[in-house]
Amino acid sequence: MKKLVVKDNALINASYSLTLAEQRLILLAILEARHHSNENNFNEPLFVSAASYAESFEVEANAAYKSLKKASSDLLERRFTYGETIDGKIVKSTTRWVSEVGYAVNDAFVKIRFAQAVIPLITELERQFTSYELSQVAELTSSYAVRLYEILIAWRSTKKVPRIEIQDLRDRIGVLDDEYPLMERFKAKVLLPALEQINKHTDIIASYDQHKTGRKITAISFSFKFKENKEKTVTADAFIKLSPQQISMFSNKLAQLPELGSQAPVGASTAEYADIIAANLNDKNMQSYYTPLLAKVGYKPSKKR
Repeated sequence: MKKLVVKDNALINASYSLTLAEQRLILLAILEARHHSNENNFNEPLFVSAASYAESFEVEANAAYKSLKKASSDLLERRFTYGETIDGKIVKSTTRWVSEVGYAVNDAFVKIRFAQAVIPLITELERQFTSYELSQVAELTSSYAVRLYEILIAWRSTKKVPRIEIQDLRDRIGVLDDEYPLMERFKAKVLLPALEQINKHTDIIASYDQHKTGRKITAISFSFKFKENKEKTVTADAFIKLSPQQISMFSNKLAQLPELGSQAPVGASTAEYADIIAANLNDKNMQSYYTPLLAKVGYKPSKKR
C-alpha cells in the first residue's frame, strides 16, 4: 500500500521553521502514528528507525542516523503557531511539535512523542486533511520546497492557489525575517529553486504570478498541473462511477479491511469511517487511492457491449 502523509491544513499553514531533517522526521513520525492509530496510542512514544529514513529518502544508513539524532535533539525546541476558533473568536496558539525526544545509544532509531496540542491536528477526519504520497517529497532536498509543495497540493481540487501576501508566504515556508529581505534575493535563493525541485521531482508542474501594489511586489499566486503519468489516476476516464448502493456497500466493506485500518481516525466507529470512505469514493481526486482495493471487496467493472 502506498505511504500517505496526512497533515491538517492548520499545520501546513502554520508559521514554523524546521530543517529538512526535522521535516523528514516529522513526516515519518506521522506515518508511524497513523500506522498504529487503530490502537489509540497517539500519546505513546513513536520510534523512527535510521533504516526507514534511509529507505524513504535514499541516503546512507550512517548519514540517516546522524540526521535523525540531530533532528531529534533540535526538534524539542521547535515551536509553531496555529489558529483556531473558540466561541466564535479566532485564537492564535503556540505549541511545541513534540513533548519528548530521545535517541537509542546503541541502536539506530530515535523516539519522539507528539505534543498534546498537535495530536488533534493530525487526527481530524481525513476529509479535512491534505494527503500526499511520501514519495512525492522524498527527493526534495530543500525544506522550502517541501513546505511549498504542501501549500500547493492543498489546492489539488482547483490547481490554483489564491494570492498569498509576501510576508505570509515567507512565514509559511520558514524564511526568517533577516533572510533574503530583498525580493530579488528571495526569488533567486528560495522561490525559484523550490519550484525547480518541485517541478523535477514531484507529481506536479507549478508556476507563479506576481502581484504588485504600485511598483512593489506584494503578493504571489500559484497554479499547477499534474504530470501526465500521475494525472491518469485522477482523470475522468479513470474515475469509476458508482451507484449510491455500490458506494454504501463498498465503503462499509473497505472500512473493515486490515489494509485500511490504520487510516481510520482515532475514536471513529466503523460506520463513521465508512462514511469518510464513501465521501472519498465520490471524489475524483480521492477515489484512486481505494481503486486497487475495490476488487478485493467484490467490485467488478461492467463489461462493455
